[in-house]
Amino acid sequence: MNFDKLSSALSRLLFFAAFVLLVLAIVEKIANLSGYTIMRAYNPQRLLELAATMIVFVIALLLRQVREELKKPGT
Repeated sequence: MNFDKLSSALSRLLFFAAFVLLVLAIVEKIANLSGYTIMRAYNPQRLLELAATMIVFVIALLLRQVREELKKPGT
C-alpha cells in the first residue's frame, strides 16, 4: 500500500469520525438542554473541538494530495 492510498484512507476515516463527533455533539447539546446527558466525560463544546481538529488534518491531507498532483509532469 503506497502513501497516496494510505493518505486517502486516513482522510476518509478522519472525515467520517469528525462527522460522527459533530452529530454526537449536536445530540448531546439537545439532551443537555432537556436536562439529560449522553456522555459524561465530554461536553458538546469539547466534542466540537475534536471534530474541528480532525477536519483540519483532513484539509491538510487533501492539500498535500493536490500539491502532489500538481507536481506531476504533464498536468
